[in-house]
Parts: sequence; C-alpha cells; structure tokens
Amino acid sequence: MDPLIITVAAVGAEVMPHQTPHLPVTPETLGETAERCRAAGASIIHVHCRNDDGSNTSDPERFAAAYDAIRERTDIIVQFTTGGAIGMTGAERAAPLRLRPEMATLTCGTVNFGDDIFENGFPLMREILAEIDRNGVVPELEIFDAGHLANAKRLAAEGLLRFPQHVDFVLGVPGAMEATVRNLCFLVDALPAGCTWSVAGVGRDQLPLGAVAIAMGGHVRVGLEDNIYYAKGRLARNDELVARVARVAEELGRPVASPDEARRLLRVPPLQVGVSATGKRPVTL
Repeated sequence: MDPLIITVAAVGAEVMPHQTPHLPVTPETLGETAERCRAAGASIIHVHCRNDDGSNTSDPERFAAAYDAIRERTDIIVQFTTGGAIGMTGAERAAPLRLRPEMATLTCGTVNFGDDIFENGFPLMREILAEIDRNGVVPELEIFDAGHLANAKRLAAEGLLRFPQHVDFVLGVPGAMEATVRNLCFLVDALPAGCTWSVAGVGRDQLPLGAVAIAMGGHVRVGLEDNIYYAKGRLARNDELVARVARVAEELGRPVASPDEARRLLRVPPLQVGVSATGKRPVTL
C-alpha cells in the first residue's frame, strides 16, 4: 500500500470556542497546531479561519496570516476550505483562493447539515471550480452523499475537472450519508479509476472508519472540525487525534506519509521554500 496520508481538519466552521479550549482560532494557534500535528504524523492541514472572537471569516488577509503562520513552522501541505460556513456566498467562499494554496476543497453537492442546508448547486460548484483552476490549486472533492460523487462525474463530463482526483468522504453528518463501513465500501467501489481517497468520520465514527480506511489502502482525516472528543467525556487536541491514527497505522504495518510523499501521491507540486502568502503570491484585496 501507499504510505498513509493523515489530514488534520483543525478548526472547521461549526465547533465554537466555548465547546473546547483546544480550538485554534487565531493564525498563531493554527501555526502551532500545524507544527504539533506534523510532528504527530499529519501531512495535510485543512484550514478554516476564524476572527478573534471565534466567528467564521473568509477574509483573504486572515487566510494569508494563517498560511504564513503555518509555513513559518512546518512543511505540511496547506489545504484551504471553499466550503466556508453556511450562509456565505460563492464569492466569499472562493476569495481565499487568490492566495494560491497548495490544495483546496470542493464540496460536490447540496446537503442537509443538521438543521441547516449546506448549499452547493451546480452554478456555485462551477464558480468555485473555475477559481480553483484559475489559481492553479489542486482540488480535493468533498463527498457527503452518494449523489455528490455522481455530481463530480458530471462536472468531469462538462470538462471542468479531470479524473483521477483526490476524494474525501465525509460520513456521519446529520442529514447526510451515515458513517458505516458498508457505505464507505460502496463509495470507494464507485470511484473512477486511479482516484485516491480519504475518509472523515464524524464524532465517535472518526476512529473506526479511520482504522478501516487504513486497512483498505485509503487515507484518513481527523481533527476537531469533525470530532472534539478523544474518548467519552474527554476533550481532544488535534495532535492527539493525529497521533492515535498514526499508532493504529504502525500496528497495521502501514507507514505514514511525509508531506513530500503526500505531494507526490496527490500530484501536488513540490513545496517552494520561503514563499509567503503575502509576498510572492500576489493578492487582490
């Protein structure tokens, strides 16, 4: 099997600071989190940004500060969200792509999200995908339900993306596809040839699905965006969740990928040392 790529989704848009003291809200704490998670075995950090009060933001200046804080400390792959937060416009969600991060997510369909609706119709998906392509960013396709994979195939048929791609199955969101091994196997079997994939199980399903993905040859996403507990009643840190998956992989005889190994597997260009979000990467604010 290929080395295991561990992604840490450190912040997200739903968890709030009053729920856990370990949520990295500021650029500085995101940088520190990235450094600890890299040491624990992560090769990608999935980035949402917050204002100092914990509220969500898509401000490119905040993303630039987060990017630089991460890159000052580690060579981990920086992956920006384009999901943003529920209620943001497509333009808001795509704005940080001007910074040309190494990777960015593309949510491939509308989905019930608890009591809310996370809207991702085809016009919005095309808009965000055009910005991903315009800025030379490597996409990760976010799949919350079986129809989302069909949507991605439609986008490919329209010539807007080309398979194989890296795909992340987010399972267990209330209102979306349930986090079961049967569902994961069904989705993996439906992938176009050559795709790489990871799974993000929500809540208590994070570890069981992660262990299954390791055995299946897939990759794993963990982090406080999807699960704030290490065990029942005990809040987790992001680096603890990464380290636990790395230990499981070691027990199963599967090595953990370095960021450079992950870049090779995901067709991400080599890291340009010393490139900052606000320097060599021009931004139109």
